[in-house]
Amino acid sequence: MGRVVAIGARARVAGLSLAGVSVLVAEDPEAVRRAWRNVSDEVTLVIVTPAAAEVLGRTQLQGTRPLIAVMPA
Repeated sequence: MGRVVAIGARARVAGLSLAGVSVLVAEDPEAVRRAWRNVSDEVTLVIVTPAAAEVLGRTQLQGTRPLIAVMPA
């Protein structure tokens, strides 16, 4: 089973750590890009906030690996 990672503002993603999700806090666009680059190959699901998804753009979020889920606004 692969790992799950969440990327976004602390207020939106911190609680996911209680469910075993690895949280990558990213409060600004550059931090989001840096967090995305640091997602390892063993991660199978990345949960991103709507703001992080906007920074990454549609092309970054397309593909089959890892699976991407955007949190509701």
